[in-house]
Amino acid sequence: MTGMLSELARRARQAGSDRELGFLLVNETLGLAHYRQAALWLADEGVWSLSGVVQVDANVPYAQWLDAVARHLQSTGSDGPRLFSAMDLPPALADQWAQWWPEHGLWLASSAPGVTGGVVFVSDEVWPPSAMEALREWSEIWWHAFAAQHRPRMASLRGWRGRLSKALAWQADRPWWRQGRLQMLVLLLAAMAWPVRLTVLAPGELVPSRPLVIRAPLDGVIDVFHILPNQQVQADQPLFSFDEMVIKSRLDVAVQAMATAETDYRQTSQMALSDARAKPQLGLLLGKIEERRAEIDYLRKQLKRARVLAPQTGVVLMDDPSEWIGKPVATGERILRIATLDDVEVEAWVPIADAISLYVGDEVLLYLSASPLKPVSATLRYMAHEAVQRPDGAYAYRVRAALSGKTAHRVGLKGTAKLLGGSVPLGYWMFRRPWATLRAYLGL
Repeated sequence: MTGMLSELARRARQAGSDRELGFLLVNETLGLAHYRQAALWLADEGVWSLSGVVQVDANVPYAQWLDAVARHLQSTGSDGPRLFSAMDLPPALADQWAQWWPEHGLWLASSAPGVTGGVVFVSDEVWPPSAMEALREWSEIWWHAFAAQHRPRMASLRGWRGRLSKALAWQADRPWWRQGRLQMLVLLLAAMAWPVRLTVLAPGELVPSRPLVIRAPLDGVIDVFHILPNQQVQADQPLFSFDEMVIKSRLDVAVQAMATAETDYRQTSQMALSDARAKPQLGLLLGKIEERRAEIDYLRKQLKRARVLAPQTGVVLMDDPSEWIGKPVATGERILRIATLDDVEVEAWVPIADAISLYVGDEVLLYLSASPLKPVSATLRYMAHEAVQRPDGAYAYRVRAALSGKTAHRVGLKGTAKLLGGSVPLGYWMFRRPWATLRAYLGL
């Protein structure tokens, strides 16, 4: 048995983790004493290891009953090995003993400082004194190794509550200024007063700052588009054309009327040579000729305007062109926009509940959905005075921010804008929204 104890001690020293130590305790101790089942229990984390089980499920009935039994044994307190049976447990726990365990149980409490727990061995036979002494020696070696490897995980709410209660407990041997609860209160107040940047998040996108608006130069029907959305165009490149049939028809009529007026003028001029009464009609006919000539010039200019050209180089910003084809438009109606490649800024919509104090020059970061790891940096240019209704029905303040540098992202990309305001205490940053919601709910 001494050789087996030395072998177990060597393996405990060479264990690479606390989980490996737990497996060693509940499964490999059979070399020292015969038992049917073993379980390792920790006060902060419940049932830690079970013999013959790779992973413990804390929600199964057996684990919950075993946790209750271990807590009862821990509460009674004892040093060294302790024999127990169903008669040593409360009736509610003793009634289930026969369902889970054989008759004889052995409890070995933790001997390591800072670790509260114990190990349970259950057997069909009475525990001999030699086996109890070997298990006591082995448990002391094991708990020493486990304390060096184990780091409490605080996995359960009960573990957190226990640690917190222990830290806040009043200790009579310490002066009042060294009490844990006072120190934690001071740390909490200091943390709440720590200055942080007040930030809000809002939907944002890249928009042109000064786009050139292309409007309808005449009343008519758009016949064809020569460009596509987001296409880069050059100056004087055709954008779209109106239906020219009506203008050409009116131009043909005006040309014929001009020819008729000129013929009448020539005939009347010849008659005026022999008939003095025809001379007064020459001025009237000459006026009709000038009127027809002005009409022809106007229609020719309209025919030229029917083919709209790009006034500058840039990117076309518009919706689906097919929605415009065949649609009658009025003079001055906006058709599309053209923005230069470097004419880009950030537009964000700040909800009313997040309308913090922002000033010109404050930092704005736009995290695009297409590139979330590389935010676009900008500086606040202005924030609208009044909130306007957005397409989704919510009211928000429009924010425009100028880019701090050039960006390779195109106009129209959307994402989330982070607006950074002034410094505020951490407590204000944490409770600003909850307090505003509470005031709105209670009417304070």
